[in-house]
Amino acid sequence: MPPKQSATLTEAELRIMDVLWRKGSGTVQQVLDWLPSTLAYNSILTTIRILEKKGHVEHVKDGRAHVYAPLIGRQAATRSEIQHLVGRFFRNSHEALVLNILQDEELDADKLKRLREMLERSDAK
Repeated sequence: MPPKQSATLTEAELRIMDVLWRKGSGTVQQVLDWLPSTLAYNSILTTIRILEKKGHVEHVKDGRAHVYAPLIGRQAATRSEIQHLVGRFFRNSHEALVLNILQDEELDADKLKRLREMLERSDAK
């Protein structure tokens, strides 16, 4: 039985999505050329196909090549990742996540002031 696909983006998937978000679309070869690492063509192809199965990218045929484009934006992917994290580690409590971050971070007065201002603006909406 094949391993269950991750609901979130793996590191390899995120690297490819980063390229597609920046460039808009590209073939497997273009994605390979745009990545700073030396990955194999087949590794990129396999990862893109997984992203397509997950519904994160789609392709259109351009002659013999497939051109892949993101179906999900960076902001939507970020929200999905945070939702997964909150559900998995914080029992669906965003408050618990924020409190955990605040407890772990050394926040100086300027950062605390900025957070308060952001909360007040959010509260006003």
